[in-house]
Amino acid sequence: MTMALEGIKVLDLSRLLPGPFCTMLLADLGATIVRVEDPNGDFSGPAEKRRDGFAAGFANLDRNKQSICLNLKEPAGKEILLKLARDFDVLLEGFRPGVMDRLGLGYSHLSAINPRLVYCSLSGYGQDGPYRLKVGHDINYLSIAGALGMTGPYGGPPVMPAVQVADVGGGALMAATGILTALLARQRTGKGQFVDIAMADGVAAWMFSYYGSYLMANSALRRGEGQLSGGMAYYQIYRTKDDKYLSLGAVEAKFWSNFCQIIGKPELADDHAAPPARQREMMQIVGDVIATRTRGEWVELFGGREVCVEPVYDIEEAVADPQLLHRQMIVETDLPGEGKVKQGGIPIKLSDTPGSIRTPAVVAGYHTAAVLRQLGYTETEIEELARAGVINRPRGQKT
Repeated sequence: MTMALEGIKVLDLSRLLPGPFCTMLLADLGATIVRVEDPNGDFSGPAEKRRDGFAAGFANLDRNKQSICLNLKEPAGKEILLKLARDFDVLLEGFRPGVMDRLGLGYSHLSAINPRLVYCSLSGYGQDGPYRLKVGHDINYLSIAGALGMTGPYGGPPVMPAVQVADVGGGALMAATGILTALLARQRTGKGQFVDIAMADGVAAWMFSYYGSYLMANSALRRGEGQLSGGMAYYQIYRTKDDKYLSLGAVEAKFWSNFCQIIGKPELADDHAAPPARQREMMQIVGDVIATRTRGEWVELFGGREVCVEPVYDIEEAVADPQLLHRQMIVETDLPGEGKVKQGGIPIKLSDTPGSIRTPAVVAGYHTAAVLRQLGYTETEIEELARAGVINRPRGQKT
């Protein structure tokens, strides 16, 4: 079966989480991804010990990809990348602004040899502006955009999210959207273009409701006061008798009314849109009621009812959830040397050209020799490049 992005070839020079997550999405949908990794190692690269905690999680990012190792500081390494770029549709890089230009591998250099190339630079703060050269990570981009400052309980400190919102939502997803848009534009114009993605920009875009209320109505919400950030009794997290939690998302008045009836507090139903002080009073009332039963008892009581209530799961419970399993968001695949293993599934469902997990992650540089042979390098030349440190020599391979 033909896949949606079959025939699209992507060079991925990125590191850490945002870039590899972006190209994982593209790879799952059929694009050919060649990861260009550092011979000296990469924090996000697939570890040989795939069951080793954090490394095992990152290994998922490199499924469906080829991996080569090139020392881009060496002229021979740069020459190899230039040869590859002539025949690829997309290049994604995540270095600090200016690094690729200094290497002679910036957009102006590569578009000159391949005008159809879509070149995406993914960085923390973007290719221009006063912060362009600042170092940072997910937590910093969330801070600058105001998202971290708005996350947490009323009267309490900011709370760190459990997932990398800036890296994935502000970076990887924006980069994938930008790349696909540029490829679509290329179908009309025949020309590639430069895609500048900043993770801080992406988080700022996610803050549309907060920015809008302030910029257009001069109304600045504080932490824990927003409709969907802790300010309302109907959109809240409540502790159960067994020290577990329920999430309540009764944004619509009808769902709040149903909830109040079920917990035995019908008198609260008409206060759905009550002012902040009353909302905090209702949080206390609801919290006291929810604390009288276990999570399981509440789940059974709410089962099949028109209420927006779900148990707050830990990881072990989440990966066993029947809805996620039905949607194939947890899948079993064969991993050479490991047998059958489970990993995250593909979130983008297409009716006619669905994605698939075709190959597992491999050790860094696993495909280096094969890719060089396709470029016309002889076995002797490949051996010389390995001895010179331009490419790596993966364990278990001669080159």
